Amino acid sequence: MKKIAMALASFAALAGAGSAMASEGGSCHFHGNTPASEKVAVDCASQRKASLVSGGKLDKSWEAVKVEKVEQIDGKKGKEWKVSFKNAAVTEADKSTLYVFLSLPGNYIASNFSGK
Repeated sequence: MKKIAMALASFAALAGAGSAMASEGGSCHFHGNTPASEKVAVDCASQRKASLVSGGKLDKSWEAVKVEKVEQIDGKKGKEWKVSFKNAAVTEADKSTLYVFLSLPGNYIASNFSGK
């Protein structure tokens, strides 16, 4: 009986561990070198933007902003996705476009307002 109880407790702990450790944007972690589709890049960049808003790094006005442009660029370590969001509510021109950079498979690299 004691072994069954231990097995059930272990199973319950393992079953709950995935959801307890998952964070927003957690579904955008990829292994290997298979390039992500443009849709996956847009979804992952949008999740990162939402995470920046919920974490207080971006103003709430960014919540409803949709992707403006998606492109593949030559980054420091090879091809990358560059996804841009333009927020018309931001009056400072140098802060109105958010750029999210992802590896070609779709992993987050960085985000900034400079695009570099």
